[in-house]
Amino acid sequence: MPDTSDQDSAISFGPFRLFAKSRLLEKDGAPLHLGGRALDILIFLAERAGEVVDKRELIKRVWSDVNVDEGSLRFHITTLRKALGDAGEASRYVVNVPGRGYCFAAPLLRAAVAQSRTVAPVASPHALPSPLARMIGRDDAVEKIAAELAQHRFVTIVGPGGIGKTSVALAVAHRELGAFGGQVWFVDFGALTDARLIPGTIAAALGLTVNSEDPIPGLLTFLRSRRTLLVFDSCEHILDDLAPLAERIVQEASALHVLATSRESFRTEGERVHRLFPLDCPPERDGLGIADILAYPASQLFVERIAESLGDFELSEEDAPLVAEICRRLDGIALAIELAAGRVNAYGIAGTASLLDNRFSLLWRGRRTAIPRHQTLSAALAWSYDLLPAAESATLRGLSVFVGPFTLEAALAVASSQGIGESEAVEAISNLLSKSLIATSPAERRLRYRLLDTTRAFAGGKLAEHGEAPRVARAHAEYFRDLLRDIALKSSGLQSAGGFLPYGDHLPNVRAALSWSFSDGGDRTLGVDLAASAAQFFLELTLLTECLRWTQQALAASDTGTLDSRQEMTLQAALGVSVMFTQGNTEAVRAAFTRSLQLARELEDLHWQLWLLRGLHIYLTRVGDFHGALGTGADGESVARKLNDPAAALNVEWMLGVAHHLIGNQNKAVRFCESAMVHNPGSQRLNIGHLGYDDRIVALVALARGLWLTGRPDRAIEAARYTVREAEQLEQPLTLGISLIWTIYVFLWVGDWANAEILIERLIDHSARHFLGPYHAVGIGQKGELMLRRGDLAGGIEHLRRSQATLYATRHRIMTTVFATALAEGLVAQNQPADALRMIDEAIAEVPDHGESFDMPEMLRVKGDILARSGHASEAESWLRKSLDLSRRQSALGWELRGAISLGRVWQQAGRRDDARTLLAPLVARYQEGLKTRDLVTARELLGTLN
Repeated sequence: MPDTSDQDSAISFGPFRLFAKSRLLEKDGAPLHLGGRALDILIFLAERAGEVVDKRELIKRVWSDVNVDEGSLRFHITTLRKALGDAGEASRYVVNVPGRGYCFAAPLLRAAVAQSRTVAPVASPHALPSPLARMIGRDDAVEKIAAELAQHRFVTIVGPGGIGKTSVALAVAHRELGAFGGQVWFVDFGALTDARLIPGTIAAALGLTVNSEDPIPGLLTFLRSRRTLLVFDSCEHILDDLAPLAERIVQEASALHVLATSRESFRTEGERVHRLFPLDCPPERDGLGIADILAYPASQLFVERIAESLGDFELSEEDAPLVAEICRRLDGIALAIELAAGRVNAYGIAGTASLLDNRFSLLWRGRRTAIPRHQTLSAALAWSYDLLPAAESATLRGLSVFVGPFTLEAALAVASSQGIGESEAVEAISNLLSKSLIATSPAERRLRYRLLDTTRAFAGGKLAEHGEAPRVARAHAEYFRDLLRDIALKSSGLQSAGGFLPYGDHLPNVRAALSWSFSDGGDRTLGVDLAASAAQFFLELTLLTECLRWTQQALAASDTGTLDSRQEMTLQAALGVSVMFTQGNTEAVRAAFTRSLQLARELEDLHWQLWLLRGLHIYLTRVGDFHGALGTGADGESVARKLNDPAAALNVEWMLGVAHHLIGNQNKAVRFCESAMVHNPGSQRLNIGHLGYDDRIVALVALARGLWLTGRPDRAIEAARYTVREAEQLEQPLTLGISLIWTIYVFLWVGDWANAEILIERLIDHSARHFLGPYHAVGIGQKGELMLRRGDLAGGIEHLRRSQATLYATRHRIMTTVFATALAEGLVAQNQPADALRMIDEAIAEVPDHGESFDMPEMLRVKGDILARSGHASEAESWLRKSLDLSRRQSALGWELRGAISLGRVWQQAGRRDDARTLLAPLVARYQEGLKTRDLVTARELLGTLN
């Protein structure tokens, strides 16, 4: 074999070939002049293709004998880019990596010189349009279509305008040139307006001379004689005439293959449809970095098109989420993304994103070389719209009122307002779907439809032009009012919670309907009706701020007395819940619940009475009126007996159990709430989801705490963990928040500070993300309490004071005495006994109802400890005895043990060791579990010193 070691080899990229040893660069086979330094840079970067070459290394290689600065390097890089083409194309070859250097980013093909100079590419006799230099996100589609074409012979690429059908078809055609021996022909039907010219257009594309009125026989003779690929582009407007011809020539010319692009399929025998979907876009998710966002083809296309117009471009962390949002808003449509990227030079990325809501974005212009219907989004959409029959265009206009997914029933309701009958509308929707003007949206329960945002904006403009917008908006609002009302009626039973959850994807449309109803051009009476129907929908989805907004608007708009009793009952109840959880436990909450309960009694609606009693029960526990909550539970018992429903009775038991726990009746609390551990959550659910959180979870919380208080710490930990797991399954922010708040104390009480810290940090993060202000304040307070336990007195006190300020402001009194007790302990540990004593006295005075509260024994114990540390042993003993007595009445062995430890230490210092041992030893002996928990370890250590 001849020695080829001295022979040059070609490096090919795009239209270029580089012969490094010969120092020759060719473009399309012709030599291209390039300066010596620029050529040296190109050769070095090509040798290290795909690597980032440091600027200093590049300078050292190219200017080995000269000292130069980076300015010289930038000058020759610019010269190289100009030689390789315009700034946009060159940026695909030589990429600047800010702060690091340069990278040759294009894929390379290396071949021996003999091959590179003697093997010419197979050319099509009728030149194909050039493919895109680089197509993003379509490699799999090209491979699949090529495989389908080889197997089925007739393939149609179907998709909406601007999605990239022609680009993909051309990529397939160029890929298949060799397989068809160059016999690949491109037929553009886009400009054809007379269907009678279809055969002649095909013949002309094949280079055939037409000498007869019917060119089809000659066309078939030509196509039968060779293996051929015909590419039919932009066929949607002539399908009725082109489809039978395509079917015929494919059947009669056995070596012929046809690849077509159209916004709907041909629906002919033998056709294989390949639906082209939008480019994948980054998901709407927090925490995505630049690399994550640029992993998606839509973002890659957007950034590459920006680089083409701006040259060097580096995506920043600040702009990356905006790029993701733009791509999502444009539904991954390639044409729309390219047009938006073209605006960045003028408006920046943030400005471009803000302009997407402007209908003028439909008029943004793209490449001058693009065909007219692809130069603006509006032109692309008008091309499809103008081909529609009257019923289909009217249906499409009406569908523009929907925001996001919609059902067939909703679409038919809107179409009816336009005078389109049901059967005609069903047919129109089916045809619009086949023409890629409607997309389907995946759903668990049933099929949903949607318009791409660009299509919706275009059709919405047409709706306004035809003067149909008010009529269609009214029909849209009436449909969702009726839908939500029907769901509410079906969900009125006690075992029907979660009735609105499967309809959560209607949320954007409900919002839009309410916005129109309360707008200047809307109908406020309809808006009030819709707001009443939507109130429980918002509550069940835990959209409390929105619920508050619309209920307030509805009640304000109905001052004239237009509300009926049921509407007002619904709105007042929703107002009470939303104010309670967003603004705090104000008197407005009590007033709203009281008024709503009065109306429910007038209407003799037992289900609503029980629902409202539960809401009032929640409010009373939050403001610290535990005996009031117990009375509300007793009222609930009466209602449950009338309903004669086991689910109602069970939920009332839980209401009573929670009230008993907060009052301090721990044995009763455990007895009432223990059914929550064995209860199947899917079998019986009071419709309390509309109140923000689940009754069973609240009962489990009371049970877990009651188990610790009654001396069963291991079972308390088990119940606490089970409660959080169950709350997580419900996906209700308020439910999870309440489970975290109250189970955290089980871990603090047993001394498991590591797990307590995990739950506290989770609560703080969870409440911040869901705008649960009082819950966030509780988390801060609990963090302060944990800091005290770990010895950080200053930090703990600061956190507790911050928490208290918020809780008092929002009247969230259920936690204030707990934190005041912890704060008093911190102050006395800081040698501030006077402040500590004042703090604990104020906390004790806060508790109404003759001092009956679950935490009163602990407050009394802490006061005794403060007095003991201040040298008032006799007074301390008196308060500690009170703590022990109350603990025994509450059956709270956990508090009793703590009180005994404190009093035992006082007696130990007084020399009364036997009394201390006699007090403490029997209590320790009563524990059959949790022997390694903090209080029991402390008690045994104290007994050891006493012995």
